Amino acid sequence: MSTAALPLPQLITGQQMTRETFLARWDRIPELKHAELIEGIVYVPSPVSLEHSRLDRHIITWLTNYAYQTGTCESGTNATWLMLESSPQPDAFLCRSPAPSDGKFYSGAPGLAVEICVTSTEVDFGPKLALYQRAGVQEYITIETLLPKIIWRQLINGSYQPIEPDASGIYRSVEFPGLWLDSAALWADDGLRLTATLQAGLAARA
Repeated sequence: MSTAALPLPQLITGQQMTRETFLARWDRIPELKHAELIEGIVYVPSPVSLEHSRLDRHIITWLTNYAYQTGTCESGTNATWLMLESSPQPDAFLCRSPAPSDGKFYSGAPGLAVEICVTSTEVDFGPKLALYQRAGVQEYITIETLLPKIIWRQLINGSYQPIEPDASGIYRSVEFPGLWLDSAALWADDGLRLTATLQAGLAARA
């Protein structure tokens, strides 16, 4: 039977498969841009909402500015990672340069992963949190749009512990000195204030 005659592969939420099968099927579905394999289970996310897109824009700008100005890090968004036997796609990430890869995908674990939770809360707080913790992602941020709520976690002795903001609502990374996030500015869609807070963090780092 020729390859053209083979039935088209599918990736559907809830399917169970190995990472090798997952990546091979995905290669044959070029129109599919977002899919994850978490602990052997396939997850295909819902279409990205306006709120998710807005927060995504702020977070990747924030992380990219930090990476550019420190010169020691690499940021990215929605890239596939070969993490243990899974293949997650963090909404955003930050890692030390040079970023580990196999030439096609990132491999290992980033220092920081961010997930924006709109319809994915059960995954982000369940199997994905467990995966990131086990794989050694040092800091994991979830941004819940419905509450709204930010939880910034630090990996300590193999389990996540919350990093609390200061009295002004500013979170400060431990893994990446100077990476400061103004929570009020994020919810207010205030990009200038987010940038100003990051600049203050970078100045304090120096």
